[in-house]
Amino acid sequence: MKRFRILSGMRPTGPLHLGHLHGVLKNWLSFQENHECFYFVADWHALTTEYDSPQKLRGFVKELFLEWLSVGLSPEKSVLFLQSAVKEHAELSLIFSMITPVAWLERNPTYKDMVQNLQNKDLTTYGFLGYPVLQAADILIYKAEKVPVGLDQVPHLELTREIARRFNYLYGTEFFPEPEALLSEVPKIPGTDGRKMSKSYGNAIFLNDPPEVVKKKVLSYVTDIQRPRKSDPGDPENRCVAYNLIKIYFSEEERQEVLEDCKKAKLGCVECKQRLASKVIEGLTEIWERRLEIEKANWEELLEAGIEKARSIAKKTMEEVNELLGFSYKF
Repeated sequence: MKRFRILSGMRPTGPLHLGHLHGVLKNWLSFQENHECFYFVADWHALTTEYDSPQKLRGFVKELFLEWLSVGLSPEKSVLFLQSAVKEHAELSLIFSMITPVAWLERNPTYKDMVQNLQNKDLTTYGFLGYPVLQAADILIYKAEKVPVGLDQVPHLELTREIARRFNYLYGTEFFPEPEALLSEVPKIPGTDGRKMSKSYGNAIFLNDPPEVVKKKVLSYVTDIQRPRKSDPGDPENRCVAYNLIKIYFSEEERQEVLEDCKKAKLGCVECKQRLASKVIEGLTEIWERRLEIEKANWEELLEAGIEKARSIAKKTMEEVNELLGFSYKF
């Protein structure tokens, strides 16, 4: 297998939940085994929507990094770092902003959607409009070849590719690669109410929830509303929200047993969700135990080591960029 340089990041805006674990972090764990991976806490990006409460970020940054280590991301296998600690990201973003047409940013569908959906925030800011330019700098400063993204983020990555092409064209070089999307299969992780799991919806099971809270939340999952009594046959594959978690936490044999017993009205929804709660708690126990060990260790040194690795690469990239632009003045 060819070894690629992969980059991805997360905004520190709150605790992680099962959607993050199975939709993102499980993929990151597999990537770090075979590729050169850079994963960063995107605290500058968080300011695009949380600019009025930056004091919250410090706690969220610590929590996010600890949760990454708890799920198994390894500083020995991946470069884990903090975006704002590598100032070269901002320097490259500034340069890219000079060559990026405003029309490219305004046509971004994600920009339009978020402005409409987040009515409680004033997102008519330069920073929010220019979010994809900073994202391009995050990616290209490490010359990443692959970027794990969801389908909704592909337009952002295409803009990164366009900025790389424009830079190379303007300055007669092939300096920046055009990173490709790494579209991985992401399991559907609905929240307790059937909508996408999200802390803003109040329907999430968080990685730092204690066992009794996890159990309570699993038991509150929506099941087959067309099966009011245990004696009624169910259809978990088409009508049960909780079944999406069953597909993740049960073995194939156990899942088939649930299917058959539910369809034959031999297994009630409450008993089924009690089994599911036990499985989810079992799956999270290793993360909880690892978290306790990490908190006793000097985890700040691990973060600092990742920052130094990222900084050394970013510094070299910026030296080369400034040389291309003729900014390497010697007086």
